[in-house]
Amino acid sequence: MTRPSALLRVVLVVHGIITLAGASVLTIFPTAIPLTVGISLQPDDYLIVYLVAAAELAAAVLSFGATRLTDRAAMGLVVLTLAVLHGASGLLNVLYMAQTGYSTVLVGNTCARMVAVVVLVAAWRADGSGQRRRRRPPAAENSTLS
Repeated sequence: MTRPSALLRVVLVVHGIITLAGASVLTIFPTAIPLTVGISLQPDDYLIVYLVAAAELAAAVLSFGATRLTDRAAMGLVVLTLAVLHGASGLLNVLYMAQTGYSTVLVGNTCARMVAVVVLVAAWRADGSGQRRRRRPPAAENSTLS
C-alpha cells in the first residue's frame, strides 16, 4: 500500500475535524452536550467530561495522522479502532436509553455513529486496504529432481 486513497484521506480528515470539534465543545462548555440528553452537571462532575474530551482529541489525532500511513496493517488497525469506538458508543447509547427512556438526541447520535462505522469501513475497503493479500507459496530452493 502506498498512501491511502483520496476518499479514505477525506473520510479520515472529516472524522478528525468532527471529533476535534467535539473535544473542543466538551472542554470549553462541559455541560452543553450532556444537557442535550437531560443530564445536568456540576463543576465537581466535569472531570468525566474532560476525560471524554481527551479521548475525542486522541481519536482526532489518530484520524489526522492516519492520512499519512503507508502500512496496510496499520491502516486496518486505525479503521478498526475508530469503528469500535463508534460502534461501542452507539451500543452504549442504546443501553443508556434502555435504562432511562427514549431520547431523540440519543437515537440521532446512535445513527450517526453507525453511519460513521459504515463510512470508515467502506472507505477502507474501497481503498483496497481491506483486501487480504494472497500469500504466494514459498519458492522451491532446489526444484531439480534427481
